[in-house]
Amino acid sequence: MILYNTLGNKKEEFTPHFEGKVNMYTCGPTVYHYAHIGNLRTYIMEDVLEKYLRYIGYDVKRVMNITDVGHLSSDADTGEDKMLAGAKREHKSVLEIADFYTKAFFEDCKKLNIKMPDVVEPATHCIPEFIQMVDALLKKGYAYCAGGNVYFDTSKLNEYYVFGNQSQEDLAVGVREDVDEDENKRNKTDFVLWFTKSKFEDQELKWESPWGYGYPGWHIECSAISIKHNGEYLDLHCGGVDNAFPHHTNEIAQSEAYLGHSWCNHWFHVTHLLDARGKMSKSKGDFLTVSLLEEKGYNPLVYRMFCLQSHYRKPLTFSYENLDNTAKAYNKLINKISSLNPVGQADTEEATPFIEKFKANMDNDLNTSLGITAVYDVLKAEISDATKIYLLDNFDKVLGLDLINAAKNLKESANAEVDSQKIQELIDKRLEAKKNKDWETADAIRNRLTAMGISIKDTKDGTTWTLN
Repeated sequence: MILYNTLGNKKEEFTPHFEGKVNMYTCGPTVYHYAHIGNLRTYIMEDVLEKYLRYIGYDVKRVMNITDVGHLSSDADTGEDKMLAGAKREHKSVLEIADFYTKAFFEDCKKLNIKMPDVVEPATHCIPEFIQMVDALLKKGYAYCAGGNVYFDTSKLNEYYVFGNQSQEDLAVGVREDVDEDENKRNKTDFVLWFTKSKFEDQELKWESPWGYGYPGWHIECSAISIKHNGEYLDLHCGGVDNAFPHHTNEIAQSEAYLGHSWCNHWFHVTHLLDARGKMSKSKGDFLTVSLLEEKGYNPLVYRMFCLQSHYRKPLTFSYENLDNTAKAYNKLINKISSLNPVGQADTEEATPFIEKFKANMDNDLNTSLGITAVYDVLKAEISDATKIYLLDNFDKVLGLDLINAAKNLKESANAEVDSQKIQELIDKRLEAKKNKDWETADAIRNRLTAMGISIKDTKDGTTWTLN
């Protein structure tokens, strides 16, 4: 499989550390508010990646953190704690906020057919691991105490900007400029490993540590949680492109300083979802959620298909007009599948070229748009309906569009609303008329069925019908 690696800014063959096994980590949500659909684009594409790795035979262990402490409003450790801001906004405790929005996040994931990771670990469950890692970095000389906090010293690294084309001037990519600089830092790029009360007097969640009563910085969480569950070698780290700097840059710095060797060889970043105002963001206030799309009558899987129609490394522009077009395409697709009559067994030999083409497209940097095209190619192909159903079900193990179930439900719903017995009687009479070469009667029955909103299709296995 060829996959773009942000670490070298190029496509390269994906090769895990241990043959046949993939240790995968995805940055989870900071659970102070609902996830917006821009966030969820990233999780959809990570889900497709995980499912495809399993599809081609890898044993995948996917770990995700839940950030319920330590993430400040600027990713560069300045501003207000996001969890505390959420608690103040809703007049609840931080843990109440975390519990509510964690559940809301996974409800959205379920609606979007995003698989639950093998391990989900809230940051507040791993305080001993954070303290142990910070302590080790101090002892190795990669960290220092100042102003009551513990900082990582980036000057001790041979290279800090690891994602290519980064420089001192690129700090604005991941750092808000409207906040005060931290005067305790020795270097502008240093970052906090552990906060104490010197940073926030009103912080709700605090723990005892060798450096004072406080709480972990955001960046230390992912490193420690990944190492705890995936071990010293991570094969694939995923997240939104806005996490590349400073968050993922800092993860690499502290993880490799702690471990003493390279940590993760492959980085997968998903590009922004845009709307009329640019990048979708919670800071703009009226952000779009899955629940809002549902309220407007959209099936969440239509949004999933909308995402899959574009490449994960390309900016995707959201508009209701674009989503409407996808909804029409999805509904037409499901209707077409519901008209199939899978009599007999699938021909797996006949299916093989279609599967090989699907894999070739997905092997080329997870080209989901061509993965969708493969679905249409199957429906247009001169192969049996049973083979078509077999292939669609096969592809949907990766695409996750619920194609077969949605078509089955549509067919059952349609059948429940019409007099199936009467329709079948008319079809039988038409077949009898055709046998007798009574073409006028046969055509008249077809016209009558059309007027009833019924489409019929003659195949070698018999006549099938669908509700228009």
